[in-house]
Amino acid sequence: MRNYFIIDKDTTSIQKIKNVLEEYYEFNCIGASSDYNLSMNTILKETPDLVFFNIDNTFENPFEFAQELNLFNDDFPVFIAMSFSKDKLYEVIKNGFFDFLLIPLEELEIRKTVLKILKKIPAKSRKNICLKSYKDYQYLKTDEILFLKADNNSTDFYMNDGNIISAFKTLKTFQEILPNNFYRIHKSYIINKNFISRIQFGKSICTIKRNSYEVPFTKTYINNIRSINKSLSEYSYLSIS
Repeated sequence: MRNYFIIDKDTTSIQKIKNVLEEYYEFNCIGASSDYNLSMNTILKETPDLVFFNIDNTFENPFEFAQELNLFNDDFPVFIAMSFSKDKLYEVIKNGFFDFLLIPLEELEIRKTVLKILKKIPAKSRKNICLKSYKDYQYLKTDEILFLKADNNSTDFYMNDGNIISAFKTLKTFQEILPNNFYRIHKSYIINKNFISRIQFGKSICTIKRNSYEVPFTKTYINNIRSINKSLSEYSYLSIS
């Protein structure tokens, strides 16, 4: 999930951005503001991946804002400049902004920017996943997920507390945003290696510590299984069955 923040005072532009990004599961809006201190505090606290920044109607020195933010935050967000003209385009490039949008904003141009970000900038691994359904937001802690199972065009999350939570998105959608302790081991399964208690290569099965789930794996993903086995087998000893 990529969180984004909007620095703007124009409600029409803000809504246009939200309308386009709501079509993409990967993006989640954490707010909008034209106040310097509130914007700075939100970005430092929430560390969004992406910031849409109107450099005309918000702060007196918008580029100083970006420079100041960089002093405090190693996780510098991707900035998208928005302006009524191209007069400041040189400063936009000089200050390392990722892209530039002319106001009034056009849906197509916003969409192009979004697709460039998805293609060129990897998402951060996050400790939470937000499942959105209309105006309902559900947050899952990734360290409480045992494994994910594909069910046609939806995905079931098997949780540490025994709950099974469904999301109407494909397994591939979540594969791209999960932390690196999650591995695809089957066309229908992604597993959290931290909950694996046993790997049976003969039966092509991983056993989960909680509830003794047996999750199958296939030869297609055998390299992922070997990587899991290697990371979990730092000290291995021969056992007598």
